[in-house]
Amino acid sequence: MFSKTCEYAIRALIFIAQKTKDGSRIGIKDISSGIDSPEYFIAKILQDLSRKGFVQSAKGPNGGFYMEGKNLQQSVADIVREIDGDKLFTGCGLGLKECSEDHPCPIHNDFKHIRQEIKDMLDNSKIEMFVKNLDLKLTFLKK
Repeated sequence: MFSKTCEYAIRALIFIAQKTKDGSRIGIKDISSGIDSPEYFIAKILQDLSRKGFVQSAKGPNGGFYMEGKNLQQSVADIVREIDGDKLFTGCGLGLKECSEDHPCPIHNDFKHIRQEIKDMLDNSKIEMFVKNLDLKLTFLKK
């Protein structure tokens, strides 16, 4: 459903939020290990997300990544849109370019409802909510 880049971005942001809620910062090695992702790949993703304001970073001996309060209210949909674009929320279930209300594919009418449910769920899924569930050990991030 999501690109690999998007999956890693979502997992990393949730992980960073959980590990830095006490005001600390976390390095790329710990993030990579904590979400089971390639270090170089996640470093590139986080550098881009930092530039776009989804996560903060600081250089130096006490540097690393961290989240501010406003970032905890970001929805998963915001992250998906930034990384993968709007295709998940607007695209055809069969990947057709010309699919629309006027020119529907065979699954169009059923898929548009599913697509809307996914959009609503991701819009309502905030980073902060996932951190709470991780803390309660109701969910996990690593295989």
